[in-house]
Amino acid sequence: MKKHPVIHFEIGCHQGEKTRDFFTGLFGWEISGPEAGFMINTGGGISGHLSELGPEWGNYVTVYVEVEDVDLYLKKASELGGKTLVPPVHLPGQGTFAWLGAPEGNILGIWKPEKSAPEE
Repeated sequence: MKKHPVIHFEIGCHQGEKTRDFFTGLFGWEISGPEAGFMINTGGGISGHLSELGPEWGNYVTVYVEVEDVDLYLKKASELGGKTLVPPVHLPGQGTFAWLGAPEGNILGIWKPEKSAPEE
């Protein structure tokens, strides 16, 4: 069975500046934004970002798992009792992501990076 690594994390909040200041002060993370979408450089391991979403999403922390087919994994999640929370979203030049809800309510992102052009 193919392994699917955790490649990114996301912290959902309502006050990006305040949240950025907290994690910068606590862990020394380099967080650029908001013009860059509050991208987080942890200094090692995986990188992440802060997202300011509406109150319906609450505050959350989620991880993104790399998959080879976003639609296939949303279908598999549904068959296993999960559900699609955010349908596939294509980010030009980067890849495609979606959010799924696990049966007990955990939110998980799935990500398929865009293939880069082969080097010549």
